[in-house]
Amino acid sequence: MNRFLPPVLGLLAALPVMLPVNAIAQANIGTSQPTAQSAADMANSNNGTDTLDAQEGQQLSLDDMVKLAVTQNPSIKAAAERYSAQKARVPQVRSLPDPTFSGGWMGNITPFSVQLNDPSSYRGLTVAQDLPSFGKLKLRGRIADRGAEAAWWDYEQMRRQVASDVKVAYYEYSYDAKAIEITQKDKDLLQKLASISEELYKVGKGMQADVFRAQVEVSRIDQKLIILRQQQETAGARLNTLLYRDPETPLPRPVPYTPAEFHSTLKDLYALARQNDPELERNRRMIEGGREAVSLARKEYDPDFSVAYTYWQRPLMPDMHGVMVGLNIPIFFRTKQREGVIEAAHNLNGAQRDLDDRMTTLNFAVKQQYLAATASRDLSVLYSKAIVPQSSLALESSLSAYEVGKLDFLSMLTTFVDVLDYEVGYYEELSKYESALARLEPLVGTELTK
Repeated sequence: MNRFLPPVLGLLAALPVMLPVNAIAQANIGTSQPTAQSAADMANSNNGTDTLDAQEGQQLSLDDMVKLAVTQNPSIKAAAERYSAQKARVPQVRSLPDPTFSGGWMGNITPFSVQLNDPSSYRGLTVAQDLPSFGKLKLRGRIADRGAEAAWWDYEQMRRQVASDVKVAYYEYSYDAKAIEITQKDKDLLQKLASISEELYKVGKGMQADVFRAQVEVSRIDQKLIILRQQQETAGARLNTLLYRDPETPLPRPVPYTPAEFHSTLKDLYALARQNDPELERNRRMIEGGREAVSLARKEYDPDFSVAYTYWQRPLMPDMHGVMVGLNIPIFFRTKQREGVIEAAHNLNGAQRDLDDRMTTLNFAVKQQYLAATASRDLSVLYSKAIVPQSSLALESSLSAYEVGKLDFLSMLTTFVDVLDYEVGYYEELSKYESALARLEPLVGTELTK
């Protein structure tokens, strides 16, 4: 048996070394919000990062991916266009209605031909202007302002969400690449173990069951590789979609990253979310606009005015000038103005309920991702500082026991496979940790993954 032991010990030396997690501590809490003017600029600028095609030796930088997504993603551009459209509406509703101009004559059928012997024949021009009741235009402008601000926060929400989605897809893509690398290495080692078990069986030092079990483990590794490659393809297609590229566009290999520091308390995150969440801000603007809409609906009880000037040119008599002033009388207020106030009040109440609902769901979303992040952080530390080192020692002990015949091959193989699974598990928890932080970022308005 001893002549087969050196290859087994060589396998142990070839095992990947697990690097410990030194510190996963708190990220600095601070964010800067883009100005409203920058929405279209951010959506349409290129920043010089217009290609990330795979080239030999090139690596995939997360920062480059996020910058490219922010400038290229059509959802962000669409949100920026909607904001610009809402902003352009403000001066329209603040403006007076267009004046009307009319002209005519009374006389012959020929245009503007009068009957010279008829003193009632004339040519006339009229200019009229409608004047909304005092304060209506101002209120309409305020409502449009709040609508534009809400559209801005829709844009900000989309920008943050796309950046978050890019990071989550990147971390999944990075994990899949690392897991494939480790698993492929594990497969090579297991194939060597399978060869050793087969040689032992040939010389009567092993059992046929050991050969079959080793072969089964190799097949199980093949199964894992198939699943991991499918997951990597999916994550890569997701990244390309977020970058507005063909899903089949090849991607460079991901750049290794250092785990982000995170020590924020749940209370701190709740406070940040209530202050920075784009959907909350949007709902607040809708409530403000709803209050203005109620005031405008009440203003509709006030009559609007119209002013008109008329000039008549008469052939046999002096020219005439006329001024007309009119106003509408809201005699149908029971079915129009009163119902308008009721409608505006219901819309305002609905906006307030939307705010309450968002506050509740926001707290849940923050807690959900906080728990996911802290659990994965603790698990990754546990893997690096306890499970992997301990399992490596257990494997070393198993190999020593196997060398002197105190442990059967199947038990040693089980320990070997456990070590491999734990290493992949570490990188999986690291990916989950970073993904949870990335999903928190749109909610709290703070970059947590650096």
